[in-house]
Amino acid sequence: MFNELAKTGTDLGLVLFAVLFVVAAWRALKRPARDLALVVAGAVGVTGAYVVSEVVKLLVKEERPCRGGAATIVACPPTGDWSFPSNHAVIAGGAAGALVLAWRALAWVVLPLAAVMAYSRVFVGVHYLHDVLGGLALGLVLAPLFALLLVGAVTPVVRRARPAEPYPG
Repeated sequence: MFNELAKTGTDLGLVLFAVLFVVAAWRALKRPARDLALVVAGAVGVTGAYVVSEVVKLLVKEERPCRGGAATIVACPPTGDWSFPSNHAVIAGGAAGALVLAWRALAWVVLPLAAVMAYSRVFVGVHYLHDVLGGLALGLVLAPLFALLLVGAVTPVVRRARPAEPYPG
């Protein structure tokens, strides 16, 4: 039972983060333009963190534990899909960091969720612990950083896309 939950949860958590971005955007619709811009820029920031993690994978080229004979709960990803850093952990950490930036009250939910999602990759046997810790750190730092760098450019676009600004901002 727990193994089945881990198999499903490792990907379902990513869907939950996507849903939380939609809820955060919906919440921000009635708030100042910068609030919605932070949500949009945060999602772009997560994508940017993912791209950086892909480049790091190509540079590091660490084999996965499941290729060395470690027992797994899920199928081992194909050869050439490197282990460090864990993309799931990068996305989870990045989504958590970007969501906290846009909606601080979510921190108590999204930060533990990101940690559990990241660890699930170790539990199912496709990553080492340092892969997920590195991925979490990369996502938690880069996604909010990219969001903050982009929010100034995204805010005027949000202002123009809305019919009226409910609050100054």
